[in-house]
Order: sequence, then structure tokens, then C-alpha cells
Amino acid sequence: MGLSALGIFHTLIGIIAIVAAIIAFIRYGKIDLGQLTGKIYFYTTLVTSLTALGISKHGGFNPGHVFSILIIILISGAYYLHLKRKGNRKSRYFENFALSFSFFLSMLPTVNETFTRIPVGHPLAKDITDPVIGKTLLIILLLFILGSVYQFLKQKKINKAVI
Repeated sequence: MGLSALGIFHTLIGIIAIVAAIIAFIRYGKIDLGQLTGKIYFYTTLVTSLTALGISKHGGFNPGHVFSILIIILISGAYYLHLKRKGNRKSRYFENFALSFSFFLSMLPTVNETFTRIPVGHPLAKDITDPVIGKTLLIILLLFILGSVYQFLKQKKINKAVI
């Protein structure tokens, strides 16, 4: 698959982040930094994003690096809101969205890289313009939108119950 040692480490940590996020979405309907799955997601996503900055398939700064920087900003902002704004119910909307959006952004290069590499020797997609990648990303976008609406409504209900 042509991965460097850093690429292998990045991939393994990234898989842990994705699994933690999926478990969090199933259990709690969101990535909750107060739960173990949320903490695992935060730290593994941070490491994955930082290691991505040292990886470049085509040489130099690329869109994947931009995604990594945005993801670091999003999870850092969510972490700040989680720690510093505990009593502020409105900040939960932003925290939930930032974590979900960070997951969505991380799925873009993940799908591209996975589909153009696996299975080894006969990947699912020839390159990033392959329709299977576009269709998969469209499904992920729709899930992100539906999930965000669900999280907003759920948080609104939680906020009203606290009043």
C-alpha cells in the first residue's frame, strides 16, 4: 500500500478515532467529551490530524493538510467549550456541531485514501474523481446533515428541561 511508518501510525490512530466516534454517535447521539468515547475521539483525532501534517502523497502542502488544521481548530474549540462553558447550555450546540463537523471533515480524506488503496491490487476507486467516492461522500454528507439536525433538536430538548 506504500505507507511510511508515519502513515501506518496515522492510519491506526485514525481508525481508533473513527470507531470511538461511531460508538459515541450510537450510544449518545453525539461525540460527548465527558464520556470515554469522546475523550478517545478527541485525543486520537488530535494525534491523527497532527501526524497528517507530516504526510504528503504528492509532495508539499495539500487540501488534506487544510482539513487537518480545520479539524484541530474544531476539536480544540469544542474542548474549550466543554471545559470552560459547562453552565452555558447554548455552547453545547456549538460543541456538538464542531465535533460532528470535525468527524465529517475527517471522513473526506479517509474515504478518498481508503477507496483508492483497498483492496490492495484492485482498489474500489481509480482516483478521487471516481463516482463511488462521490456517492459515498454524498451519503456521509446527508448523514452529517441529518445527525446535526437530530443533535440540535435533542440539545434543545435538554436545554428546555433544565430551565
